[in-house]
Amino acid sequence: MKNWTLSRKLLAVLLSSVAFTILFSFFFIHFLYSKLYLDSMEESIVYQGKRTASHYHYGELSDEIIEKIQWYNIVSEYEIIVVDQLDDLTTYFPYKIDYKNLIDKDDYPSLEKGAYVLKKGYVEELGREILGAIFPIKGNDGLIGFIYIYVPLADIQDVFRESIPILIAVGSLFFFILFLVVNRAWQSIFKPLQDLQHLSGEISKGNYSNRMHTGRNDEIGQLAQAFNSMSQSLEQQEEQKKEFTSNIVHELRTPLTYISGYVHVLQEKIYSSPEEAESYLSTIEKETARLNKLINDLAELNHLQAGMYTIERQPIAIAQLLLDTLELFHFRLTEKNLDVQLELEEDLIVEGDPQRIQQVFYNTIDNAIKYSDAHCPLSILLKEMTGLASFRVTNSGITIPEEDISRIGERFFRTDKARNRTTGGTGLGLSIVKEIVRMHDGTFKIISDETTGTTVKIELPCLTIRGKEDKRD
Repeated sequence: MKNWTLSRKLLAVLLSSVAFTILFSFFFIHFLYSKLYLDSMEESIVYQGKRTASHYHYGELSDEIIEKIQWYNIVSEYEIIVVDQLDDLTTYFPYKIDYKNLIDKDDYPSLEKGAYVLKKGYVEELGREILGAIFPIKGNDGLIGFIYIYVPLADIQDVFRESIPILIAVGSLFFFILFLVVNRAWQSIFKPLQDLQHLSGEISKGNYSNRMHTGRNDEIGQLAQAFNSMSQSLEQQEEQKKEFTSNIVHELRTPLTYISGYVHVLQEKIYSSPEEAESYLSTIEKETARLNKLINDLAELNHLQAGMYTIERQPIAIAQLLLDTLELFHFRLTEKNLDVQLELEEDLIVEGDPQRIQQVFYNTIDNAIKYSDAHCPLSILLKEMTGLASFRVTNSGITIPEEDISRIGERFFRTDKARNRTTGGTGLGLSIVKEIVRMHDGTFKIISDETTGTTVKIELPCLTIRGKEDKRD
């Protein structure tokens, strides 16, 4: 049964239920036959026998009395035998009940005490069961005779002859309605499952575009919604994988083209002066460094996302770390004539990895400078807000389209679709920032509009506030 399909199991349960219903009906009808019919017949025989015997509890069993009893035998539905001696019963009733004699030696003590004896069983000569009782008739000096009243029992089909058509009609209607209900339920359950099986096969072939449409809110509908969510997620992952492959090919092809071209120029000595050859070597060196950074960033991002990197937590004076990082951009800020507006709370302490936190600062400030217009303000804020160290970098240069904001931080995703080499990096910097912030239990958010510019907002748990809360707890 372990290898049975769900439909076969449910079919087995259904057939078992129907069989149980029929079996129950059979036993219920027999119960009615035994309790209603047989018990009523037994009560009637006992009543008639006691009533008849009580009329003759004195005197002798005369011919007149016997004639009255025989007349009663004619007009009643019962068979009545009256005898003077108990042994004479076998003469008037020469049949065996259940292949046993009518009179048993165990019957004598009860009859002598004046009690009646019930007799029930199958009589082969009559071809059916009979129910009867032997009643003793008492006189002044003791027992003066015996009355045996019996009646052939009707078969069960005879008892329920009038109700059988009703039972057949009701049963047929019941099973017809049951068939409609089961068929409807069968279609309702297994049709979606069959569709799900078909669509799962399509997914295994790489087709993620199909969706299930049931319009139901039950378990099948929830299963369909879960399947659709899975299909959509797989489709998005497939698109991201293709985009990732395209992006990495693009990122690798450009520097490799430069390196290959300039190496060929140098090998063939296609240059006019030593200075020109030196510039080619410089370009090769820059492109090699670019490739090396791309590979390192990609490897680092994989390690971060796979949880293979463990941060070394320690208390960090985050304001000083930010100032040290900002000092690294002094030349670029001066070169671009950017006005840095700095607002710091110097006593903020967070717990984390100093090297990784500095990497967060470096990448976000580097992006802000890269996409800022010359002679524009660059706002950097670091302060405590509701128990969190809030770091914000705002530049008033290129804004990010609303549809692109949710994708910031994806591998190789950049808002400059042309991938201008003068502004663009590898597109991995903010992906690394998001993973580092996540590992520090922080949040990362970007807000961009033409009025206020672009703001990168990062919040990290503040150690001093957390410590105070722990003490209060």
